[in-house]
Amino acid sequence: QVQLVESGGGLVQSGGSLRLSCAASGRTFSSYFMGWFRQAPGKEREFVTAITKSGGGTRYADSVKGRFTISRDNAKNTVYLQMNSLKPEDTAVYYCAADRDWPLIAGSVDYWGKGTLVTVAS
Repeated sequence: QVQLVESGGGLVQSGGSLRLSCAASGRTFSSYFMGWFRQAPGKEREFVTAITKSGGGTRYADSVKGRFTISRDNAKNTVYLQMNSLKPEDTAVYYCAADRDWPLIAGSVDYWGKGTLVTVAS
């Protein structure tokens, strides 16, 4: 069992930055691929980014490429999402995800966090 707790969400102006963190319980963090998904009001949950177990590989949705960066610290059992040049359309609840399989797919993720709200004001 893996428990994921996100933090770092909030209100930011368009063009601003936020850094999300996701702390994982347990001693098997490095055994999981990690990722971030988001869900805007009235929309389905969508993939944002993911990172391999060692952190050596990443994948991004086209909508965030060049603006968002995912990273992980296996010693701290934590995955991060640095979000720059934020846009109003980035407003959503952001969810941390852990999965034994790659790529991460919303319908088959092993573990989810409860989410953190990011609001980007225009």
